[in-house]
Amino acid sequence: MRKRKSRKRFFERKKLLRGARLIFGRRASDGFTLIELMVVVLVLAVLVSIAVAVYIDSRKTAADNTRLANAKVLQEVLMRYRFDTGNFPANTDNDYGGWDGDRDGMFIRPLSQNHYLKKDIKDPKDPTGTLYNSSGNWHYYRYAPGSYGADPAKGYYCVFGIRDMEKSGRPHPLSPGWRTPGRNWQNEFDWVDGFYQYP
Repeated sequence: MRKRKSRKRFFERKKLLRGARLIFGRRASDGFTLIELMVVVLVLAVLVSIAVAVYIDSRKTAADNTRLANAKVLQEVLMRYRFDTGNFPANTDNDYGGWDGDRDGMFIRPLSQNHYLKKDIKDPKDPTGTLYNSSGNWHYYRYAPGSYGADPAKGYYCVFGIRDMEKSGRPHPLSPGWRTPGRNWQNEFDWVDGFYQYP
């Protein structure tokens, strides 16, 4: 009786294996074909490339979000400085055609020297300021009253901006923009803003 049951099971298993061979087209002892291995490698390569692209994209987004957060802080600090002193910080560091840049760790020095900022603003992608150009990615300039056709009654005005936002073209969708009758700084920066001494 037992022999019959075990024989029956043996033949049932054999039929099952034979059916599996018909479905998959190979015996259990056969390996994978070269084509199948290449397909698996190709699928893995596609998945890895997607993962890398998503990772790089998320890093760019994080860097831009850091830049926007720093820009908001800088807007508030410049207004507080103007309220306390009556004017915006003078250009203390001519990094790039008179502009004060962030490349040398002395970006708008009066703000950090007078404790308006705890530390200098630096670009998240380029904290040493050597990647973008000779002046870094952040720029600041205080213009004399009436420069570029601005209303002299509004006094001095400052312009500050970010040259390169990684996830957008020029202009960045959140850029407030800044222009006077004689110049549009939005054409020079991805993100730019400015303030008059007497609004």
